[in-house]
Amino acid sequence: MNFPSGSLALWERVGVRAALLLLLTFLAVAPAHALQLTDDRGVSVSFAQSPQRIVSLLPSLTESVCAMDQCQRLVGVDRYSNYPASVRSLPVLGGGLDPNIEGIVALRPDVVLLATSSRASQRLESLGIKVVALEPKSHADVRRVLGKIGVLLDIPEAAGAARLWRTIDASISAAAQSLSPRARRARVYFEVNRGPYAAGESSFIGETLTRLGVKNVVPAALGPFPRLNPEFVVRANPDVIMVGNRSMQAMASYPGWGSIKAVKEQRICVFGVVESDVVVRPGPRMAEAARLMARCLEDKAPGAP
Repeated sequence: MNFPSGSLALWERVGVRAALLLLLTFLAVAPAHALQLTDDRGVSVSFAQSPQRIVSLLPSLTESVCAMDQCQRLVGVDRYSNYPASVRSLPVLGGGLDPNIEGIVALRPDVVLLATSSRASQRLESLGIKVVALEPKSHADVRRVLGKIGVLLDIPEAAGAARLWRTIDASISAAAQSLSPRARRARVYFEVNRGPYAAGESSFIGETLTRLGVKNVVPAALGPFPRLNPEFVVRANPDVIMVGNRSMQAMASYPGWGSIKAVKEQRICVFGVVESDVVVRPGPRMAEAARLMARCLEDKAPGAP
């Protein structure tokens, strides 16, 4: 069959338009791009798209999701996740050591965020639920974990983890610069729990104290959070004692502590429940933790008015 001279060109144009329309339709219905990350267990976890229903069983991870303005993706949290206030209305699913597996499954999460030390990973994975285990223990860990959460949430680096870490880092530096030379000369003991369990130099709390310019009396060689013999603290004789145990009603002294300089001179900061949550969580509020510690040092260091 012979077409009139311009008809072929017309059909070619129609064909191009049809192909473009088909391509646009495909792009409109195509799912978001797949993503993959390796968690702190060394396990590679793949997702067809960024998870929209998230259960978090670690407060620092809960806070990290919310710090990237994605709180609305959380559908359940552990019993200790209490910040920001909006997460307090979510279903509470136990803790890392005693998670409510049935409750988690009922929420149909796309992923469960938890600590590497949690007992829930294998059980949840056996039930077909994806798990990402992340557990920050140092400043470098916090930066890395924020980056992984940014990948999981499919947030551009410049707008998510990188920006958030720059803000944290700059704020810690500002807290350090706010301290007087007198405060920076203090020798500090930080107790995280009764035992006593202390924050050593290698812990994220110890790293913050180092950045503030003070001396931690618990050396890195003892580990991040060692349990000490109370006599160790007596011999160390710190100038200032900080207590970040949220369950402690008041500072309870150990045998022999009456001879410690900080105890004799009442140079002790017992952080309240809300403040303790800030100072003992390695996450987005580390800048606020640095400011709380700096304020304690300025108020309690030897030579303070």
